[in-house]
Amino acid sequence: MAFHNKIQLIFVFVAPPGLVEEGDRIFKSHAPWMESTHHRTGDKALLTYNVSKAPELSNPMDPNSAPTGNTCFILSEIYETRAGVTDHFQQAMENWKDFPALKKWVEKCKV
Repeated sequence: MAFHNKIQLIFVFVAPPGLVEEGDRIFKSHAPWMESTHHRTGDKALLTYNVSKAPELSNPMDPNSAPTGNTCFILSEIYETRAGVTDHFQQAMENWKDFPALKKWVEKCKV
């Protein structure tokens, strides 16, 4: 429970086969941007950041079920307080070059 009472963002984006490459490109851009811009201490501190990717299964409760052909991108960020989340989105709109591309990509994915 190290992150009890912290603020966690979790997004699951389900990308069809034709959007996986763009998802890879976006998150390859996102990680270094996060590293270079986000606070590590104080109220705005980013405590953890992780992006993972897995096949979407036809039955998510059965790990042996057939894949659908889609890919799930799972983004998890934990912040010290809501001030970190507010700062994150403000910075994304102001200085992450791929924020517009992320918005377009998300519109095409299942979220």
